[in-house]
Amino acid sequence: MAYTYYPGCSQEVSNRAYDLSTRAVAKALDIELKELKDWNCCGTSPSYSIRELPTFVLGARNLALAEREAGACDLVTICNGCFAMLEKTNLRLKEPDLRRRVGEVLSVAGLEYEGSVRARHFLEVLVNDVGEGLIRERVTMPLGGLKVAPYYGCQFSRPEGRYDDLEFPTALDRLLSWIGAEVVDYPLKAQCCGGLLMITKEEVALKLIRDLLALAQKRGAHCMATICPLCQLNLEAYQDRVKVRFGADLSIPILYFTQLLGLSLGLEGKALGLGRELVSAADILAPYLVVASREV
Repeated sequence: MAYTYYPGCSQEVSNRAYDLSTRAVAKALDIELKELKDWNCCGTSPSYSIRELPTFVLGARNLALAEREAGACDLVTICNGCFAMLEKTNLRLKEPDLRRRVGEVLSVAGLEYEGSVRARHFLEVLVNDVGEGLIRERVTMPLGGLKVAPYYGCQFSRPEGRYDDLEFPTALDRLLSWIGAEVVDYPLKAQCCGGLLMITKEEVALKLIRDLLALAQKRGAHCMATICPLCQLNLEAYQDRVKVRFGADLSIPILYFTQLLGLSLGLEGKALGLGRELVSAADILAPYLVVASREV
C-alpha cells in the first residue's frame, strides 16, 4: 500500500509527535508514505474566509504536485484542517470559473491540475484500506483496561460526510476497539474544540474545551484520543486556563490515535513521540510501555 504523504505545517514543530507516530505506525503496517516534495500550506480555514482564490491556489498546488509526482496516488494527511481544505479544493475546482482562475495561477509555476488526486485522512486509510484483519493480526500489546474517549473534532466528517457519519462518526471507535482499548461512550466526539476562537473569543473556546474534558472525565476515560493537531493543542494546552476560569480540575492526557495504535503494535514510546505531551500520560501508559520495545 503506497500513498503520497502531506504532513502539514503544524506537524513540523508544534505537533511533531503526531508526525513521528504516523510514520512509525505506517512502517509497522507496511504502508509506504512518500512525503510530497516541496509541499506548501494547505490554505487553512482562516485564509479561506478572507480570500478564496489564494487559498484554493495553495491547495491546488499541493494536489498538482501530487498528481505530477505520483500520478493518481491518493494524497494522505493527518490534519483535519488540511484534509478539509484539500477535499474542499477538489470539490470547488469542479466549478469552471474557479478552475480556470486557479489554473492560470498554477501555470505561472509550470503546473496544472487535472483533478485525479483524492485527498484522504490517515485514519480513514487505516480503517478502510488496511482494515480490521491486518491491524488485529499485528497487535502485540493489546491496550486492555485502557479507557479511551474517541474525539474526532468537527472537520473529519464535515461538511461532506463522504467517509463517515456527519454527526456520529465511528472510524476511530472501531480502530480503538481493534487494538484492545475500552472505548467509552462519548457523545461529544464530533463537537468543536473551539478551534482558532481561542485567539478571538477565548471565553467561548474555553467553555467548549471545558465541556469536552468534563464529559471525558465523567465517563471515566483515562485519556482522550484525537485525530486533529489543533484539537490536541486546544484540549491539552488550555487545561490550566479552564481550571482557573471554571474552578474545575479536568486534567486528562490528550493523545494522538497513532500513538495508541503504535503502542499496541509494540513500538517504543520514543518513536511515537510519547513524553512530549504537556499533560503526562506516563502513569496510564506504564503497563503498555514496559513491554512495548520494537524499534522502527
